[in-house]
Amino acid sequence: MRLASLMLASLLWMPLTAATTAAAADNVTTFALDNGMEVVVIEDHRAPVVVHMVWYRAGAADEDPGKSGIAHFLEHLLFKATDDMEAGVFSKVVAANGGRDNAFTSYDYTAYFQRVAADRLELMMRMESDRMRDLRLTEDDIETERNVVLEERNQRTENDPGSLFGEQRMAAQYQNHPYGIPVIGWKHEVAQLGLDDALAYYQRFYAPNNAVLVVAGDVYPDEVKRLAETYYGVLEPTKDLTARARPTEPPHRAERRLVFEDPRVAQPYVIRTYLAPERDSGAQEKAAALTLLSELLGGNPATSFLGQQLQFDSQDAVYTGAFYSGLSLDDTTFGVVMVPTPGISLSEAEAKLDAAIAQFLEAGIDEEQLARIKAQLRASEIYGRDSVQSLARTYGAGLTSGLTVADIQAWPDVLAAVTSDDILQAAWALFSDRKVAVTGYLRSPTSPEAASQVSQ
Repeated sequence: MRLASLMLASLLWMPLTAATTAAAADNVTTFALDNGMEVVVIEDHRAPVVVHMVWYRAGAADEDPGKSGIAHFLEHLLFKATDDMEAGVFSKVVAANGGRDNAFTSYDYTAYFQRVAADRLELMMRMESDRMRDLRLTEDDIETERNVVLEERNQRTENDPGSLFGEQRMAAQYQNHPYGIPVIGWKHEVAQLGLDDALAYYQRFYAPNNAVLVVAGDVYPDEVKRLAETYYGVLEPTKDLTARARPTEPPHRAERRLVFEDPRVAQPYVIRTYLAPERDSGAQEKAAALTLLSELLGGNPATSFLGQQLQFDSQDAVYTGAFYSGLSLDDTTFGVVMVPTPGISLSEAEAKLDAAIAQFLEAGIDEEQLARIKAQLRASEIYGRDSVQSLARTYGAGLTSGLTVADIQAWPDVLAAVTSDDILQAAWALFSDRKVAVTGYLRSPTSPEAASQVSQ
């Protein structure tokens, strides 16, 4: 226990240059195949294990209007038959070889991965490359898997008032951009998705020149290149692949507010989100400042400003938080949330939240707290590099969200270089523009506040 504590302390307080050293020690090699497929190799020879991931630069935000959910739907369908495999065989083969596999869809990417023994890498490449171009779907596949997706939506969204509330808030946040449409899709549109829709999305986006192959673990770049050229390099690229073009947001001229009531709500809360800049290639400084702002303002409730002011000092809240994720191809969001203690209405909670934010802006940054948060983030970056799967995901998500390998490796140093003035400047710019904000109340229709508004 004492040794572990000493090790943690040394990680937390090591010089800032250690973050750069950790990034450089990723042992990353990159190259491109002749058909345009980008390849990233991350060497880690501590265990005879490999993570094999294929990331497509296509997600829910790349869907055609009226076809919401098709990116996620296709993710399900990729486990059906190909020219060389019957439906369901892919995952069975991975499991039979002692590995595991899965896939996930986001707004900006869709990814498929397997974690297996290093000597099974060639088998994974052979199977994954097969379904990149040779998927074979039937009407029965469509009907079966569409029902699976609809049931998934029922369980995760329709039966959860918080998720339904989140959908409505995002739809209000983005007036024109597809980030306002749920990744799983609107229920009425998912119910209408058909074979032609799936094939159109597949043929348009699933191509080697629209994909990033990430291989991490007990591998060597030359061998990965040989295998990649053998299995992926022979695939035809999509010649007319166009650049990713999304609708842009018009100027936001008014703050938006909404109240979501559901009898299943046990704990009401108020939440506000603002449009905020994402991490841009070669210009990650604003995103770094917002990352640190979210931690200072509402990270750990025991030490963050909102937690100390509203949970511990005044005891007006049972929970407070701030959140921001800059890893996004287009403008993202920064949010604050407060769950009030019983007896405090949501309108009162909102006023107290606003007052606390104003106090934070006036008080300025606690330099000791900022130093602690930077140390914690630095330690988190180092620990994250201890997992080959986590590291592979960091590179895959970054590259499909508009960043470069250099951007990803520079991120720890960009965070370390942020000053208090940078954070305050970002905070003032964010909180002074309520036109880009959406404020939402989640409550039960039987709550005292709801009842008083009905009586009025």
